Amino acid sequence: MLPLSIMSANVQAMDFGNDEFGFSLGGYLRGWSSFNLKDAPETRGDDKGKLSMARGSLMLDADAVTGPLSWKAIARFDKEWMTGYQDDLQDINRSMVNTGFRGRGSDLMDQYDRAELREFYVDYEIDRVKFRVGKQQVVWGETDFFRAMDVVHGFDYRWRSFLEPENEELRKPLIMFNTTIQVPELDGALQVLVRPGWDAHNAIGNSVDFYGGRWAPQPYRGTDFYSLLDSDYEHPDGDQDKVTGGLRWSGMIGDVNYSLAWLKSYQGDPVVNSRFTPYKKAPKGVLGDLFHPEISVWGATASTYVAAVDAVFSTEVVYTEDVGFNQGSYANPLLGGAVPPGFSGLLRKDTLTTMLRMDKTVDLTSLIGTSRPSFLSVQVFNTRVLGFDKDDDLVELPSIGTKKKRDTTLLTSVLQMNYRNDTINPSLAAGLDVNNKGGFIIPAVEFVMGDKWRLRAEADLFFSAGRSSDNAVKAQTARGNDTRLFGYLDNHDQFVLRLTRQF
Repeated sequence: MLPLSIMSANVQAMDFGNDEFGFSLGGYLRGWSSFNLKDAPETRGDDKGKLSMARGSLMLDADAVTGPLSWKAIARFDKEWMTGYQDDLQDINRSMVNTGFRGRGSDLMDQYDRAELREFYVDYEIDRVKFRVGKQQVVWGETDFFRAMDVVHGFDYRWRSFLEPENEELRKPLIMFNTTIQVPELDGALQVLVRPGWDAHNAIGNSVDFYGGRWAPQPYRGTDFYSLLDSDYEHPDGDQDKVTGGLRWSGMIGDVNYSLAWLKSYQGDPVVNSRFTPYKKAPKGVLGDLFHPEISVWGATASTYVAAVDAVFSTEVVYTEDVGFNQGSYANPLLGGAVPPGFSGLLRKDTLTTMLRMDKTVDLTSLIGTSRPSFLSVQVFNTRVLGFDKDDDLVELPSIGTKKKRDTTLLTSVLQMNYRNDTINPSLAAGLDVNNKGGFIIPAVEFVMGDKWRLRAEADLFFSAGRSSDNAVKAQTARGNDTRLFGYLDNHDQFVLRLTRQF
């Protein structure tokens, strides 16, 4: 039975109290079903049309007021049901047990089933100062699909990649002391973040599918890298127990909203500390350890309305110190020729990221019959590796071995439309890797059924103009492998249904 059938219409929100003391409880019941639109070359059978995800979630969102203190708690319970397709991937993983290696992918449901208190914090305000203490989410920056300034937190990409519409569902909350000081004389506010390092180890950085699940990069679905790699959250350059934090000033100058920020955080995607070329510490894993290097981020944002084109323009410029890159785009002959791509070393480089976005309403009522003007957003996002040298042989992703380029330029756009008084809401999102010609297209539609029910249907379609990822395994020891960002998602196309019952 699919999770779309588990919804109950009997759950109701609770709300009672007064201005001094009160309590309210809301949330949602939600189910997902996704189906493969292409065959996965890693399995023996034809996977096109197979159910790839059957998932249900219960989210509880509670607010309370006790005199001068305001409390927030958000809990979420996630449960997946094994599909035939997932079982085929797990069988490939479990075959590695016969070789003496057993990793996290030998039980895929352990990666998807969760019960967690996602947020729990208290707010207190006195004069111009607001204190928020506890487990929370903090959003910095102006970017959407791809982030430069919004790196306070890591993201959980294991079960849905980057595709879930609401970033707060994927963002990994942290325990922080968050203070905001209003300075009306300067039309601004200063935000001070301190993360004392009290979180669980896996709270930092992005959680990605390296265990062979449905979102593992092709051609590695069914390949459990955690049978050969360990996770290191105590690396000298990536110790999660270390105190981190940042400062952010935001304000207005005339009609321009702006912000200036500094942040000490952790690199989102992990890098490999290779057993063949250890970086500052001997790894424990068979081939090495994955860790998230500590980084320093300096950034500025600005946005303003431009009447001449009736649009809001936003920009973001971010300088990031000490980003980690693995080295070795092919098997290294100096190390016996047996070193996998990306395991020949680790190099730290600074990067400069720039973003320009335009948000505009476009009137399509007469052209396609929308019930009101539509929303269009276009974003150009470029990241440059400073001090880039081809001889450094940086790679995009260990085990694939694609050479890193100096610049990565991404173009994204979103068009949101509305019909029948906002009860039928189609959208179209698209992205293009300008340097490498890969990209994605996501047509979707959400149906609003009364105050409580929402049904979303979408297709996640990927394309790559590089070398076919089907042959990537054969190309691992060859120079010039060009499987890049969206090439990792070749043959991952999905049709997704998501049903939500709010309360």
